[in-house]
Amino acid sequence: MSIRTRRFFNQPRRAVQEMLEGYAAAHADIIRLSGALVVRAVPKPEGRVGLVIGNGSGHEPAMIGWVGEGLLDVNVPGPIFSSPGPGGILEGIAAADRGGGVLLLVSSHTGDIMNASLAVAEAEDEGIDGVEMVVLYDDVASAPKDRSTERRGGAGLFFVWKIVGALAERGGALPACAEMARRVRDNTRSLSAALGTVAHPISGQPLGDPEDTSVSVGMGVHGEPGTRLGEEAGADDISEMMIGRLVDDAEPGPGARVGLLLNNAGSLTLMELSILYRGARAALADRGIEVVRSWIGPYATTLDQAGFAFALCSMDDEMLDLYDAPARGAGFTM
Repeated sequence: MSIRTRRFFNQPRRAVQEMLEGYAAAHADIIRLSGALVVRAVPKPEGRVGLVIGNGSGHEPAMIGWVGEGLLDVNVPGPIFSSPGPGGILEGIAAADRGGGVLLLVSSHTGDIMNASLAVAEAEDEGIDGVEMVVLYDDVASAPKDRSTERRGGAGLFFVWKIVGALAERGGALPACAEMARRVRDNTRSLSAALGTVAHPISGQPLGDPEDTSVSVGMGVHGEPGTRLGEEAGADDISEMMIGRLVDDAEPGPGARVGLLLNNAGSLTLMELSILYRGARAALADRGIEVVRSWIGPYATTLDQAGFAFALCSMDDEMLDLYDAPARGAGFTM
């Protein structure tokens, strides 16, 4: 399988900065650049909780497209596939502070947790009060259930951003927002699959084996390897197997109501995604589980990876109400 190594860049090492400049200019009514930060063009009212995420680039529209009304207040973009440093995250905390405290939502990867923890400590040293950090994880392939806190953050973070974003927008206090983030996290599971690999846009080196054309289930967002499937597996087989793993892990039980996300990792067609979604719905229906909300599209990509992820979130009435609240980001609006 050939992989694309040439991209429409000027200087590869300036790609992240030039991407941010272009994206912010295209959506100037929603976001703006403040130094190296992506911030809301119109800040929240004073007294509300600010929401901050720091993440590596290369996963767009996450998280630059998730800053806006009803969503995040600040995104601190790092280099491609690398966490921003603690200094940048500290700047993001200060930019998001509207007097109601700041919630730092951290995807569970080693560098992200380390740098975020350092930034929170520095914020305390500088007298910024009311900063709380919640680490988010949902990828069932990255650790067994009895070590769930060691799991990676994955496509399931979608549900946290949307639901907690709505709660903060409505004026929810910092403890309530942090508790909701943990609650949604604990109700969410995700699992990914991909064909082949992609090339790192700076080095040009493949993240995996470019000659391997098999389907890998459980790949991470940075190309971490998964379990290979046989060539005979069709879309329905893959959807059934993946939904089965998610349900077995989450144990929602018959009659449960779930949100179902199908995330495009970069280059799958709507035809492929729709067929995979069809299989997932059937697999859930066979288990007596009701899909009450759905979303299909590119949420968190790995450049132009030919892959996808399913995420399930067991939802109660409060979560559904927050999920349905208005939101307006450059990459997500409802």
